[in-house]
Amino acid sequence: MPLHYIPVLARKPGALRNGAPFREWELPVPIRRVWRKLERQPGGDRQMVDILSAVLTDGIDAVEAACAEALSHNVHSAGVVLNILARHREPPPPLTITTPDALKLACEPIADCNRYDSLRRTQNGKIRGNRRDGKAEALRNEGRL
Repeated sequence: MPLHYIPVLARKPGALRNGAPFREWELPVPIRRVWRKLERQPGGDRQMVDILSAVLTDGIDAVEAACAEALSHNVHSAGVVLNILARHREPPPPLTITTPDALKLACEPIADCNRYDSLRRTQNGKIRGNRRDGKAEALRNEGRL
C-alpha cells in the first residue's frame, strides 16, 4: 500500500482513479467496497482521499473497521467513516489544573436551596413566603406588577 502517495492525493484526488501507483493497490475488502461505492458519486475521489488520509493517523486496521461499520449501516460517505473513527479514538487524558493559593476560597459559601424553592411556591396566584417586599407587593396587589 503506497501510503507515501497520500499527501499527493490530497492535492490531486483524481490521481486515485487514474494514477499508475493506485491501479494495483491492494486495499482491505471494506475499504475497497467503500471506494467502489464512492467512485460512482461526484466528489467521491475527494471523499476516498479523506478516508485514506485517516490511515496515516489512525492506522489501516482502524480505518478498515470504520469502513466495515459504515457499510453495515448502509452508508459509505467519508463524513460517516471519519465520525466512526473519531468516536473510537481514546480520549486524551484530562488536564490537571492546580488552583493557585491566591484564588482558593478562604470561606466556602453554603448553599441554601430553600430560598429558591420559596420563590416557586404560590398560593392563589400570590407568592408565599415570610418575607414582604413592601412597594412591590403593593404594586402586585393593584395589578400593575
